Amino acid sequence: MTPQQYCRDKAAKSGSSFYYSFLFLPAKKRDAIMALYAFCREVDDAVDEISDPLVAAQTLAWWRQEVANTFFDQATHPVGKALADILQDFDLHEEYFHEIIDGMEMDLTQHRYPSYKNLALYCHRVASVVGLLSAQIFGYSDRNTLKFAEKLGLAFQLTNIIRDVREDAGRGRIYLPLDEMQQFGVTEQTILSLQQTSELTKILEFQAKRAEGFYQEAMQLLPNQDRYHQCTALIMAEIYRTTLQEIAVDNFQVMKQRVSLTPIRKLWLAWRTFRREKKLAKNHK
Repeated sequence: MTPQQYCRDKAAKSGSSFYYSFLFLPAKKRDAIMALYAFCREVDDAVDEISDPLVAAQTLAWWRQEVANTFFDQATHPVGKALADILQDFDLHEEYFHEIIDGMEMDLTQHRYPSYKNLALYCHRVASVVGLLSAQIFGYSDRNTLKFAEKLGLAFQLTNIIRDVREDAGRGRIYLPLDEMQQFGVTEQTILSLQQTSELTKILEFQAKRAEGFYQEAMQLLPNQDRYHQCTALIMAEIYRTTLQEIAVDNFQVMKQRVSLTPIRKLWLAWRTFRREKKLAKNHK
């Protein structure tokens, strides 16, 4: 199995919404984004799938060294080798990969966030930085596109946090800011005992409005000349935003069921967005 095939399999087996957006990219960019995605999955799994925090920390330390090796063309892991193959084609900054690992390390030591300001740092590291690397792969001509990618990353991560409250509670993690929980009358015990209360519904609705604000801000920042380059990011946004809307339609009953879109619906949203952006690009020529 080639490094590229390893990354493709990693992306396909994950069932992630991102996978459906990758399908519309040209081959070189598709291999690059799948290598980046596979890296994110590897370091995320190191934290979520390894029960011993010490072993998880050692695994992340190993990945830090693998990142350094990758940029010296001495990678040993299939993901590192796949990334090494694309570095000459895309201007990817090594410090961004370390910053993603910094975010994953936060999950080993920090399971509560006193305020949104603290949470925003986590979201930046695990999502916005990935967005910045993705924007580099997709291509851009206006630096406002990087601001678009950063805001979109925040919107994605907040959507994940809302969707995954129950799953995260099962790991002893609460990503809702503690000061806002107090404001809405939601206790840690309410979440850890998986109770679906009216107070929880209200704080999730508040978080959804925050996420929607970031979606809107991101779209306003994206320059017209970069829309088609960023078509994959727009497909991701369509799928994630639709997921958030479905959670809202379900009245934020996240403790009772995990809302997700079917593969067919994700593929349809991806195709519809791609078709729209291709038509817009053609009309702007």
